Amino acid sequence: MKVTAMRISGIAVSVVVTIALTVGAVVLHGQAAFVRWDIINLNTSTTPPTISAGGVAVSKTADNFTIRLTGSGTFVAPAGRGGGSGAATGGGTWEVLSPANQLVASGSYVVRELVDWEFANLQLPVLNDTIGSGAANGNAALRIEYSDGTRGVLIVGCHGPGAPAGITEGVVATKG
Repeated sequence: MKVTAMRISGIAVSVVVTIALTVGAVVLHGQAAFVRWDIINLNTSTTPPTISAGGVAVSKTADNFTIRLTGSGTFVAPAGRGGGSGAATGGGTWEVLSPANQLVASGSYVVRELVDWEFANLQLPVLNDTIGSGAANGNAALRIEYSDGTRGVLIVGCHGPGAPAGITEGVVATKG
């Protein structure tokens, strides 16, 4: 089986979360792909904009709680279109802040498996990517386990340059 390298990355911008996927080599349908995912930083003061590892995804719940996530890891995406894999690693940190900006809960999480990976297409090369070369659009759903014993799903999606309609932009996390 041939394995192709790839990376997905989540970029946090204020409350709106932006995601980018990065590919180390051309993705060929019908082959397994080694994928690296990251929640990353986006520096728009450079030309072209620069992405780097170590970012924070920030979002608000419907009742004004703030959720912050960091993270990175890898998984082996199955050959063909979509599907899951037990070959997944990584994790990060999470914290929940009240509407008054007080820490409610925090901890770490670990990725247990890839639930689904939907590769869309390669991105147009318009970003300065300091993590790796190439970029891709798509969605990944990862089963995670939190340090407090609860479980959830982390969805990382990228609707970057050249993405087709229907690709998620941002991260979604469930807990408990």
